[in-house]
Amino acid sequence: MFGYIKVSKGELKIKEYDTYKAVYCSLCKKLGKDYGFLSRLTLSYDFTFLALLNMAMKDSCDGYKVGRCAFNPLKKCNYCNDEDFLEMPAGAATIMLYYKILDNINDEKGIKKLGFLLLKPIYKSAYKKAKNKYPEIDCIVSEFIKEQNELETANCDDLDTACHPTATALSKILMLCSSDEMQKRVLSRLGYCIGKYIYLMDAFCDLSQDIKTKSYNVLKNIKDDKKNRIQNLIYYSINESAKAFELLELKRYKTILGNIIYLGLEDIYLKEKNK
Repeated sequence: MFGYIKVSKGELKIKEYDTYKAVYCSLCKKLGKDYGFLSRLTLSYDFTFLALLNMAMKDSCDGYKVGRCAFNPLKKCNYCNDEDFLEMPAGAATIMLYYKILDNINDEKGIKKLGFLLLKPIYKSAYKKAKNKYPEIDCIVSEFIKEQNELETANCDDLDTACHPTATALSKILMLCSSDEMQKRVLSRLGYCIGKYIYLMDAFCDLSQDIKTKSYNVLKNIKDDKKNRIQNLIYYSINESAKAFELLELKRYKTILGNIIYLGLEDIYLKEKNK
């Protein structure tokens, strides 16, 4: 996940944004507690969304407490009293980062490759711990990386096919947020659509750099009306995400999560488009 799943801050009430930040800070704290201080660097808004969704699907919520920030001890932050809901998102973030490091080792050259080679042993122990706790997530991510690499090696030029591994991986991860079969089906659809959006956004944002470095990017193969086609697919993914979101039976945080789905996804796209 790449940091594209954010709130539209200006449209949230102050207390809602405080709650969002509390979950963000709590996930940061959980990563450090379970997987070591450096694992906090895996934190992203995408996994904050996963944590919020996981908490929103559960029946109980034990509120928040004030504590000190590990990066800035002079700063006070709100933290969740119950950390159990954060375990799965923290494990997923750790596993995802390790596979991203391995993928970058294969893709990069020179100094960049050396940097990722140095990072690998640092994060390996955290990865093993997360893998032992969540073997199903490790299986999901490893399969996703394998399928994605196969498509890139084959220089896949079909957008839907190229998006499929990322979309499928997020679909399966979001299903872990509920034990109810009907809700799992809804979460699967939501995850697939958001995963497709993430892949398209990442390809969209990296396009100019990938052209310079001659790296794989499925968007390079689009010859006709590239801008409109990309935009149509991104908006389709956003709209389908919204349709799935409306079917979720959320216990809390509906306004915050709705802000992300209805406003945040489009905001990020428009911001990147205008760069």
